[in-house]
Amino acid sequence: MAKFYLIKWIGAALLGAITVLGFAPFYFFPVPIITLALLLKLVRDSQTTRQASMLGFSFGMGLFSCGVTWLYVSLHDFGAMPMPVAVVALMILCAYMSLFPAAAMGILARLGISSHLLWSVIAASLWMLCEWLRGTLFTGFPWLTVGYSQVPSSPLIGFAPFIGVYGISFLAVCNAALFFLWFDSKLKAWRYGVLSLSILLLGSMLQMIEWTQPQGEPVTVSLLQGNIAQDMKWREDHIENTMLIYRDLILNSPSQLIVTPEISIPLFNNVVPPDYLAELAEHARRNNGDVLIGLAERGINEGEYYNTMFSFGSGTEQSYRKYHLVPFGEYIPLKSVFGWVINVLKIPLSDFSRGSLEQKPMHLAGQRVAVNICYEDVFGEEIIKQLPEATLLVNVSNDAWFGRSIGPQQHLQISQMRALETGRYMLRATNTGVTAVINERGQVLQSLDIFTTAALHTTVQGFAGITPYVRWGNYPILLLAGVMLLLGLSTVLRAKS
Repeated sequence: MAKFYLIKWIGAALLGAITVLGFAPFYFFPVPIITLALLLKLVRDSQTTRQASMLGFSFGMGLFSCGVTWLYVSLHDFGAMPMPVAVVALMILCAYMSLFPAAAMGILARLGISSHLLWSVIAASLWMLCEWLRGTLFTGFPWLTVGYSQVPSSPLIGFAPFIGVYGISFLAVCNAALFFLWFDSKLKAWRYGVLSLSILLLGSMLQMIEWTQPQGEPVTVSLLQGNIAQDMKWREDHIENTMLIYRDLILNSPSQLIVTPEISIPLFNNVVPPDYLAELAEHARRNNGDVLIGLAERGINEGEYYNTMFSFGSGTEQSYRKYHLVPFGEYIPLKSVFGWVINVLKIPLSDFSRGSLEQKPMHLAGQRVAVNICYEDVFGEEIIKQLPEATLLVNVSNDAWFGRSIGPQQHLQISQMRALETGRYMLRATNTGVTAVINERGQVLQSLDIFTTAALHTTVQGFAGITPYVRWGNYPILLLAGVMLLLGLSTVLRAKS
């Protein structure tokens, strides 16, 4: 019997690993629906809550250990963490994240809901709520949220402006459950298939709605990709070369809005030669626009510094300080306990201070630009804090930390979801890629080859208006999931009474 369950757990882990094919750079969006349907079948057939939990945990280990391999590159190749330690650290993180699908499947089995349709909705609610918790607890790590796998081609993306990425996760899992019921030989219930296809059809129809409208005249944009090797970026003997690379890229950019990546110049703002910044600002003014430059910023207090984007040019000088920092990469939580990590990870400036969540869009080149830095665009509920005032979204990043792994492509897919949720262009300027222009429909219009020194020159359109997701964020889908769980619980209690 133990061998039988071991085979099932291995099977669930394989399903999780295969699910990665739904995400970038593969984009096979039906795959997660199929693998989740098979997982739900295994859970439905399990005899105990523990067995169902182990199936969810195994699925999670397969999904995360294959889907976040780029973290190993960051920890070992660039963070100088010894290989065995990096592997163990990555497996611990994957095990932690796998607790969430384990909880979802365990609770689903524990409820023992007999109604097939209600069971489908409860399965979707539990999965989505556990994804939301994973993206919230301990500052959150919502990478590989199932909803992202549906970008950009699935019919379900029509729901993105309504209920965001977590809402699409809800619908994806609900569809998976309906598919399982549809093809279950014991049921042969075509109505589940009709309902599933109706959801997909509605999603396709919703894509025809234009929630936002063009605002003002189009603006010319240059997105710069310096391609500075991560192991060279912070070396003092290479800083001058980095400054020259970005100087040449900026001075050769004809656009009104010029954007450099995150901390493109690896210096504190108060030590950058004034003549250097003055030359770049003057060029931006000749273009009747502004240039965004990433720098580290000294704070007022001792030891206080920020990951900041500064604007120079026609408008007043403005800045945006990164709010959502990466634990152990950009700040050390509980330094009295984990302070030793700074000595293990050879990451420069690994204890940044946090900017404000309530920062306003920058007024640049006639647009109102909502800037977010690197990892911040993973949190849609935070991006909408600058909306509906913002007409453009700009993400600056340095995904060189992840080498030639699948991480940068997954990050691009996440940015595509932010464009869909908000109905606005997303402009991405990255150190090594993927530098790209994404339109308000979540489609990548142009991009640069990764690991090349280049500039992407184009024209983009600002947008105004408000989508339901911008207005209400995650609250509607969380409320719906909560109501469904209460309904499921009350059904179970009535059945037992």
